[in-house]
Amino acid sequence: MKRNRAGGDEGHERHGANLAALRDHNSEVLLGLLRDAAGNGASRAELARRTGLTPQAVSKITARLREAGLVTEAGRRASTGGKPATALRLVPEGAHAVGVRLDRAALTVILVDLAGTVVAERSVPLSFGAGAGTVLDVVAAEVAALPVTGRTVLGVGVAAPGPLDHRAGVLGQVTGFPQWDGFPLREALAERLSLPVVVDKDTNAAALGLLRGPHAHRADSFAYLHLGSGLGAGLVFDGAVHRGARTGAGEFGHQVLSLDGPECGCGRRGCLEALCLAAPGPAEAARLLGVGAANLVRLLDIDRVVLGGERVLADPRPYLAEVRAAVGEPVPVELTPSGPRTVAEGAAELVLAPVFGRG
Repeated sequence: MKRNRAGGDEGHERHGANLAALRDHNSEVLLGLLRDAAGNGASRAELARRTGLTPQAVSKITARLREAGLVTEAGRRASTGGKPATALRLVPEGAHAVGVRLDRAALTVILVDLAGTVVAERSVPLSFGAGAGTVLDVVAAEVAALPVTGRTVLGVGVAAPGPLDHRAGVLGQVTGFPQWDGFPLREALAERLSLPVVVDKDTNAAALGLLRGPHAHRADSFAYLHLGSGLGAGLVFDGAVHRGARTGAGEFGHQVLSLDGPECGCGRRGCLEALCLAAPGPAEAARLLGVGAANLVRLLDIDRVVLGGERVLADPRPYLAEVRAAVGEPVPVELTPSGPRTVAEGAAELVLAPVFGRG
């Protein structure tokens, strides 16, 4: 594997600046525009106009990107009276990223190209309570089994159950798994994999993938609600993933709906997660999820609700119906377009988004 950097913080799409100190920044901005343009590409003049960079700066930067194998020419534009402009496009196979989804009962690893297209995928059962050493061994083995020979791998994005500190890459008090509290997951995996590693909560990763990835919503604000082995939310405000000042935002499943309800793994009673997981069937779980989703929409005034997770995807009709009825107009409620890969694709996007100037 060839090594490169990975990382980045949440934020908006950035504009170019004609300063030598921002050479990497400008490269990211241009790569982001070419990724958005997909196969149609963009001319150097178009890139200059959209970024505010000089044509000379764009030519120098794109020359470097072409030399690195990340950008190539894509034919000439139709003439509008002068010399036809040459279009440039992203080379998806120029680099790759690994996405790892650590679930309580399963592990999924994927390899994606620069466009976010899945090149390879592996999935195996996993016992998250088996201990850090065992879990890390399984992750390392599955990542090593991906077809990465001869490819440039930028890094590994890991989506794990929360809460966690995404800046430090340290897990928090994961419901039902207190032994992981304080574990330095990023540092431990980077040592095992010999690659840069980025760690975030599974729902945050999913939200980032839906915001920036190949199935991007391009919505300013939305909530991704994930009901699987647990219940959580990924929140997007003003075009950026919202993690909170203490990185604890999105613990949607631990809002208390019933003071005398069933005990939750977090230690409280009547949490929405506990109620949904204990529901006698999808219809009741969907009704409860609708109540929680309506609370969220009324509190945050978001533009859209996206549903995902194994329980939802196994029988989506009642969940869509109940959440739509509870939320009401004009907020649309829809199923994640990425299906069961939503979290894993989002994990890979943790690595890719900063490459394109977007965290």
